[in-house]
Amino acid sequence: MSATDAATPRDPEHPGGAGAAASDRLLAGVVREESARITAALTVSFGSFDVAEEAVAEAVEEALREWRGRGIPPKPGAWLMQAARHNALDRVRRERVLRDKVALLAPEPAVDGAPADERLPLLFGCCHPALAPDAQLALTLRAVCGLTTAQIARATFSTEPATGQRISRAKRKIADSGIPLRVPEGADAAARLDLVLTIVSVMYSEAHFVAGADAAADRDLADDALWLARVVAEALPHAAEAWGLLSLLRFHRARESARSVDGELVLLAEQDRTRWDAALLAGARDALGRAARLRRPGRWQLHAAIAACHADAADAASTDWLQVLTLYDLLLAYDRSPVVRLNRAVALARVDGAAVALAEVDALEDPLARSHLWHAVRASLLRDLGRDDEALAADLRALELTANEAERRLLATRAGR
Repeated sequence: MSATDAATPRDPEHPGGAGAAASDRLLAGVVREESARITAALTVSFGSFDVAEEAVAEAVEEALREWRGRGIPPKPGAWLMQAARHNALDRVRRERVLRDKVALLAPEPAVDGAPADERLPLLFGCCHPALAPDAQLALTLRAVCGLTTAQIARATFSTEPATGQRISRAKRKIADSGIPLRVPEGADAAARLDLVLTIVSVMYSEAHFVAGADAAADRDLADDALWLARVVAEALPHAAEAWGLLSLLRFHRARESARSVDGELVLLAEQDRTRWDAALLAGARDALGRAARLRRPGRWQLHAAIAACHADAADAASTDWLQVLTLYDLLLAYDRSPVVRLNRAVALARVDGAAVALAEVDALEDPLARSHLWHAVRASLLRDLGRDDEALAADLRALELTANEAERRLLATRAGR
């Protein structure tokens, strides 16, 4: 069991009164913000995901008891880190795992926190070529990003049981094969970089599809993804694609305040562009410029260039859809994933009409039938073609497939019209 899958308290009606409720709420926040970071640090120190995850889960349970009775400590994150580290040491000694390495363990980190790039070795270690691609993605989202099994399953269009098995197999493979948890050099780093960037992108996307939540993103998770993208780019300054992803995420983050207004989701075409963050837009363009100067084109740079087209338009009507479609056509040489093809169909509708785009969307039914976005895009195209009954059915199916409350309200409103 990981700390993120542990039952962290969310009901304020706990025994112990208001003080206990306050400590429980704070603990839930600390777990969300720190558990992945602590798990990563302990995994690197002890060489075992299982030891790290169990140690953090035990520390959360200890904090639940201790903080209710004795009050919240001055540095909650440091307290959790120390408790988890002591649990890991006890587990290693008790089970006599790695007994010849106990004396060589890294010194305890400073109580004020761990180094800013502590998850980078774990990030690249999880992307080792000895692991299957789907296992690489699932394990990294768990160990490095702190996502739950349910979140990972949703982000990867899989089921929770299959995702859990995938993670367990990957952890066993790392332990049995002695896969090093470090940042590789040269060609090895380049070979793993695309998956690393994919994982950071999925992490950012997941922050915007919180089950049961409104339109506001999980700012902690989104900021963490943006931070990781910057860390990777600065660690590999000659990797054009790393700068491309950083640019893309900055473009997305710049639109955040206009995307969510009073808890309601506002689609790109309807956003108030004066609310977009000018500093983040400038940073996005700067990162895209750095990528272009390296003269190594790739999919993340093309994604960022598409985002730049939207950012450069004074309003939705001024969007250069032909340029957007051309960039998507170039992107297909690097990425023919169903989601990319679905997004291209949106641009295709603006250039060649809804009928042409609908044929492209219908061809994606098999891989995307359980994606609410596929049904929502299809509904919009059907409505443009005057096929209102079919559009309503597609909107209702999209409504069934999303657990995000803001998306549900938006889809329900559209269906009601």
